[in-house]
Amino acid sequence: MTAQEIRQQFLDFFKDKEHKIVPSAPMVLKNDPTLMFVNAGMVPFKEYFLGQKKVTDSRVADTQKCLRVSGKHNDLEEVGMDTYHHTMFEMLGNWSFGDYFKKEAIAWAWELLTEVYKIDKNSMYVTVFEGDKSENLDFDQDAYDYWKKIVPEDRILNGNKKDNFWEMGAQGPCGPCSEIHVDIRSAEEKAKVDGKTLVNMDHPQVIEIWNLVFMEFNRKADGSLEKLPNQHVDTGMGFERLCMVIQGVQSNYDTDVFTPIIREIETIANSKYNASDKKEDVAIRVIADHIRAVAFAIADGQLPSNNGAGYVIRRILRRAIRYGFTFLNQKDAFIYRLVDVLSKHMSGSFPEIKAQKQLIENVIKEEELSFLRTLDQGLNLLDTIISNNKSPKISGKKVFELKDTYGFPEDLTDLILRENGLSYNEEEFTSELEKQKERGRKATAVETDDWQILIEDDEEEFIGYDTLEATVKITRYRKVSSKKDGDMYQLVFNITPFYPEGGGQVGDKGYLEDPNGDTIYIVDTKKENNLIIHFAKSLPKDPSHLFTIKVDEKQRFRTECNHTATHLLHQALRTILGTHVEQKGSAVHSKYLRFDFSHFSKVTNEQLQEIEDFVNARIQGKLPLNEHRNIPMQTAIDNGAMALFGEKYGDTVRMIQFGKSMELCGGTHVENTSDIWHFKITSESAIASGVRRVEAITSDAVKDYYANQDQEYSEVKSALKNAQNPVKAIEQIQNENIALKKQIEQLLKDKASNLKESLKSEIQEINGINFIAKKIDLEQNNIKDLAFELGNEIENLFFFVATAPAKDKAMLTCYIAKNLVEEKELNAGQVVRELGKLIHGGGGGQPFFATAGGKSPGGIPKVLERVKSYIE
Repeated sequence: MTAQEIRQQFLDFFKDKEHKIVPSAPMVLKNDPTLMFVNAGMVPFKEYFLGQKKVTDSRVADTQKCLRVSGKHNDLEEVGMDTYHHTMFEMLGNWSFGDYFKKEAIAWAWELLTEVYKIDKNSMYVTVFEGDKSENLDFDQDAYDYWKKIVPEDRILNGNKKDNFWEMGAQGPCGPCSEIHVDIRSAEEKAKVDGKTLVNMDHPQVIEIWNLVFMEFNRKADGSLEKLPNQHVDTGMGFERLCMVIQGVQSNYDTDVFTPIIREIETIANSKYNASDKKEDVAIRVIADHIRAVAFAIADGQLPSNNGAGYVIRRILRRAIRYGFTFLNQKDAFIYRLVDVLSKHMSGSFPEIKAQKQLIENVIKEEELSFLRTLDQGLNLLDTIISNNKSPKISGKKVFELKDTYGFPEDLTDLILRENGLSYNEEEFTSELEKQKERGRKATAVETDDWQILIEDDEEEFIGYDTLEATVKITRYRKVSSKKDGDMYQLVFNITPFYPEGGGQVGDKGYLEDPNGDTIYIVDTKKENNLIIHFAKSLPKDPSHLFTIKVDEKQRFRTECNHTATHLLHQALRTILGTHVEQKGSAVHSKYLRFDFSHFSKVTNEQLQEIEDFVNARIQGKLPLNEHRNIPMQTAIDNGAMALFGEKYGDTVRMIQFGKSMELCGGTHVENTSDIWHFKITSESAIASGVRRVEAITSDAVKDYYANQDQEYSEVKSALKNAQNPVKAIEQIQNENIALKKQIEQLLKDKASNLKESLKSEIQEINGINFIAKKIDLEQNNIKDLAFELGNEIENLFFFVATAPAKDKAMLTCYIAKNLVEEKELNAGQVVRELGKLIHGGGGGQPFFATAGGKSPGGIPKVLERVKSYIE
């Protein structure tokens, strides 16, 4: 069976068992403050397990894209070292929300594995939870009894809490689980060692492929457990491991999930994959794994960046680049070339990878080129550290600085040091790394109390499209504490007009008022697991009261102006630049809007003006809001609505329309485009290869903008002595400036000419070479001209100049007559590279002319002292 067939048979099997087959949710989470990525198949269904969303389909099955590289599930450093750890992986799962439980989940799992996939029954073992006295948890007798009916008792193993009690996190739904393990060793190996002794022992051929989780408890903040009102089933089967078992190979990387990518890497790198532990093979596995994670993250809307989820993606990609650079000798960008084969083999199940192919290639290539420049810089810095070091062991602090400040990986540093017969202080490095991690942990640590439930309420109703004020009851609240924000309270109401942060739009602010007139301010609103959470610095004296809550009307209105403007801007971009434009991100605040979009080149000033005019024409056209709530997703798409890649949509959606602008959107908007008043672009820039960013303002912000422009214009006129025509006056100043620059250039040339005659008198003849080495005060361009003029007039010239144009800048210039380069084997590039270390810098050039720059002019005397040694 091919991987595609294996995946499809899983979905077909559970479709026959009356499960609804749902598509994979985006791997990147946009509106979950607790996670950056989907790290398990159950994540998109959290709100059902928590009882915070009404169940519409009690049986569901899917294949879910997952990513594990941070937090509790951190597999990154294992990837490539073995055959079964991955960053991105697919998790096949079937789910029951209060419907069937252990009996059906166990029977169906066995039926699928043995009757459909034909996996040998005698190669499988199952585990059940043995109980835990410290938590007053009993042995899972039910699961044992169900397994006993279909599996020999000697193949049912007890598992401890670590392996057989699954938890969503420190708090939340949890329960015992039953794992299915497969022994794919040879018959000879099985005869020597019983497979049951290798279960959960990290053996690469005795592996867990399916985990059946029976959710029946809720973990509270104090660590105690309480029974859930409903019992759920959450199963997860590793797709890549399943393919390995069914296809009869010994490694996930030998399945057709990875082999097409590996073959392409072999071709590009002119290398042969031998499935060994050699560094070259590890590198190929790393790259084959990482390209999948990075490509799918970009397809789901997450670009590499310096923080949050973007930093994780950048880190994964840089790890792949580094392995290619170090072990496959790939000094140029090459990983982006793997996107084509990935798209061909996976777009059948995940069409987003094909639809976003060009963008993915552009972004990866740009990141590769950038990091390769970083590696070059790091190599120069490491070269300086090595040359200045007096002992065989380099400071661990310096190695950490290379990693932390310049992104230069410590294992590459270690490799280069060993090539030079050196090592580094690993304890010192680890100490610095732990200090950094501890600072990060303290900065982000959050203590969360349990929810205090005041009223049982299945689903909180959002009424903020129609009103900004309501009379409400608090249904639940909890206290959260962090170093950053101190103590905060999270409040949930039975109904709320407060819009929670999402779809790029910021959360509403406002206040609540009790019957006595006491006011508590709502400083932010977010959504978590389908709950709209209102953040406040304090708690009402009596949370059981009825409260009046009100959204900050001014902030909401300004935000609505900006959100509606983003829709009009999107329409303008597609009309003026082309229909290839797609939204890649947005931020809608009360003061400004930011819109990221795919486009292959800089937007010209003329195009920006066209875009502005297009949006303002629709504002002046007074287009009314045409809103369609709770319509079927397909109906909205058929009507022409734009859906965004990487967004998770339900079966029913909300469609927003202003004239011909139609988009799926849950945000808030003005009633009429005329409310926006005016739209003004403030900047346009690149944020990645093939992705541009426009920032703009509307409404009051535009009025403030023009008021500031008017003030600046008045100040310019004043500085120009109230000239009648300021533009003409500025042009006159510029022309005068050009004339003065020409005079200065001539003076410098005269200075260089006079200096040339002076330098001739200082020439020393050493071993048949006319030698000058001197610190002078002259512009770099003039120094180059001077060097070549002297070279034309003086034979056998070795000319070396140092300058200090600023207190933290030094420059070196070396000119060597071409005959000396050939006869004496002298090299100006080598001279400046080596001497550049003395000014804490580097450089290079041609054998007869080269320059170097550095940040330490204090090293110039030593440079001038040493340069003579090259000819003596």
